[in-house]
Amino acid sequence: MQTERSGVLWAVGSYLIWGIMPIYWKSLEHVSSTEIIISRIIWAFVMTFLLVLMIKGGRHLKEDIRGLWKAQRDFWLLIFASFLVSGNWFIYIWAVNHDYIVQASLGYYMNPLISVLLGIFFLKEKLSRAQQVAFLLATIGVAILTISYGQFPWLAFSLAATFAVYGLIKKRIQLDALRGLTIETFFIMPFAVIYYIWLFIDDSTVFLQVDIKTDVLLILTGVATALPLVMYAKGVQRIPLYMAGFLQYIAPTMMLFIGVVVYKESFDKIDLLSFSFIWIALILFTVSKVLEVVKIKKSLL
Repeated sequence: MQTERSGVLWAVGSYLIWGIMPIYWKSLEHVSSTEIIISRIIWAFVMTFLLVLMIKGGRHLKEDIRGLWKAQRDFWLLIFASFLVSGNWFIYIWAVNHDYIVQASLGYYMNPLISVLLGIFFLKEKLSRAQQVAFLLATIGVAILTISYGQFPWLAFSLAATFAVYGLIKKRIQLDALRGLTIETFFIMPFAVIYYIWLFIDDSTVFLQVDIKTDVLLILTGVATALPLVMYAKGVQRIPLYMAGFLQYIAPTMMLFIGVVVYKESFDKIDLLSFSFIWIALILFTVSKVLEVVKIKKSLL
């Protein structure tokens, strides 16, 4: 019980940090989304690598890299995952700094549903009747938004899809969360460094050109990336998967609140209607998963 309680605290802490992230990225809205993302990649690698060394995980990191090189499929899949998560970070930062926080929150509400669809197609998982109804409700919600916007909500879908595919790949490749993030950022870092050098040559950078506050915020993007991920990894190891799935809605709910209340983004009756369909779908889906787990536990007793 004590272990589960600490797991809940770690997981909730990680989602709270992710939930308030729009405020952090908004403080950097005078910096281009491209520079923010390459700063995030570089400093995330630096921070995670130093943390691995501090906890004496260097030997394990070498073993992970050797193991990946031997399993070439996993090696190239992880490189692909690195580009996917970097793309997800870029879309998210761009959305926040261009006043699309509400649509970004929709993306993270849609994420678990798309993850399950990928599970059906690639892992041959099956849905219960309740889960099928949940998908139908979510589809109606997205359809309402599409008709309202006059176009499909590509930004939200791109966020959901990139993170869902990233999660599918990570499910296939078993790596420690901290060391895995170190390797992923290492794969993408050379491209980030080259692009940053080009920005410096072109005199297009903000880093070291504006003020100390901006420089510190850009450096701390590494901490903002690594800290919640490590907390999340610690949490999910201690709590049931269905509980982790339920808690993950903390982050997009906070993002939605921040977008509407703090930054005054539009959220009219049509938005409320479409989100309501998606919220009901998520509640139905989560409850059905909980009942599945309880049923399995009872059958094992």
